[in-house]
Amino acid sequence: MIKDIQEKILQLKKEKDVAILAHSYQAREIVEIADITGDSFALSDKARQCPQKNILFCGVHFMAETAKMLNPEKDVYLANPMAGCPMAEQLEPEMLEYMKKQEPDRKVVAYINTTAALKKLCDVCVTSSSALTIVKKMEADKILFIPDCNLGDYVKRNVPEKDIKLIQGGCPVHASVTADEVDKAKALHPNAKVLVHPECVPAVVAKADYVGSTAGIMNYAKKSDCKEFIIGTEISIAEHLQYECPDKEFYILSKKILCPNMKLTTLMDVYKSLEGIGNGNAFKIEMSEEDIAEARKCIDEMLRLG
Repeated sequence: MIKDIQEKILQLKKEKDVAILAHSYQAREIVEIADITGDSFALSDKARQCPQKNILFCGVHFMAETAKMLNPEKDVYLANPMAGCPMAEQLEPEMLEYMKKQEPDRKVVAYINTTAALKKLCDVCVTSSSALTIVKKMEADKILFIPDCNLGDYVKRNVPEKDIKLIQGGCPVHASVTADEVDKAKALHPNAKVLVHPECVPAVVAKADYVGSTAGIMNYAKKSDCKEFIIGTEISIAEHLQYECPDKEFYILSKKILCPNMKLTTLMDVYKSLEGIGNGNAFKIEMSEEDIAEARKCIDEMLRLG
């Protein structure tokens, strides 16, 4: 049944001139039919090279927004309109405006996991893999880092020469992991390397052998001579790595690192969205040219510095 649906999807995307973008946290059956798979910003950036006039994003809302900003000439759709991101949505633009007025000399650095409305108010955007490089290169010494205090703490510790102010916020899924869980996982698998995402709390990050983005974690595991790894990010990554590196062993750090928003998108959502493109029955990302131009400024600055 799954194979039948996948074949129908492959046929539909050809007929309707659609490129399917799937975040790495998506289920295996979705990753298998995607044109591009990867981290959120990398997906949107690579979409600029796709010849298709339509993009179907299998991920969450802010990612589809970013894809639209970087590909304004294309029609961008989100496979499941209910797929949001608690981290991206937790800070209201009005609150950020208030904080900027309190300390107007601080430059605002926004994690890519933010809404377009927030990006319009920020000076530069960063990804988990580019944050250290970009903050180091910024001329500003005083910085307000939003919205993830855990990634912000990781940047602050590695760029001590900057005055970095954090807010309380972040990914509730990654932040749920404890240092005790790391100790238990290492006790079960003493020969395994611990690879974690910087969205995890500082106590977890401190116990890791490698800290990096989702793509960074996957690349490290693939290239390493080690044969066992404890994966401290969304549990689907351990599954994908098991398929791609069958000669290695991958263990999840915690069963709590399961993103409900990423798991909302199903293979049938992809199929029905493809059927709906062209007749108004697919969820289309709508942004004005003005909104795109304003929100893109911080992304363009990221590309300049990164």
